[in-house]
Amino acid sequence: MLTVYGDIRSGNCLKVKWLLEWLRRDYRWIETDVTTGVTRSPQFLALNPAGQTPTIVLEDGRALAQSNAILVHMGEGTALIPTDAYDRARMFEWLFWEQYSHEPYIAVVRFQRAIAGKGADEIEPRLIERGHAALARMETGLDGRDWLAGPGPSLADLALVAYTRVAHEGDFDLSAYPAVRAWVGRTEAAFGIA
Repeated sequence: MLTVYGDIRSGNCLKVKWLLEWLRRDYRWIETDVTTGVTRSPQFLALNPAGQTPTIVLEDGRALAQSNAILVHMGEGTALIPTDAYDRARMFEWLFWEQYSHEPYIAVVRFQRAIAGKGADEIEPRLIERGHAALARMETGLDGRDWLAGPGPSLADLALVAYTRVAHEGDFDLSAYPAVRAWVGRTEAAFGIA
């Protein structure tokens, strides 16, 4: 059976969980609290030398890390990867952008505020500025569109909704981004995210 090592508080882990549930795949979830140092243990590092979650172990014993790589592997052959070459490339563009220009700001501020318990005055202002820039980029990308890449929901939407839907936990007010807010609702509905 497919095994997922994930921290339920992590959007990167949740997007893998949501995809597996959308695909109706059987899997075993092993809760892996990244704040305890367990991902630095010799056993975990043998699975994933980077010491990060999520990590999946496929039925044949091979391990795979990095949430968006896992999404692409598990989503292969589904409607979540557009068949049109340009739309597929746009999906990858958003997936790469998510890990480079969205997650390092929205997710990091959310972690510092909601999980680490830091006060708003303890957050580096540049993180807030870059988080708002990411949300503004999404707002522009969704102008006149229901989905980020292609005519229907794709892996790009699943990847980006994970932290965007909880951006308020990092004090990012989505009311300033109406297209993003509407897209969050559509994406949650499309993937059955409660």
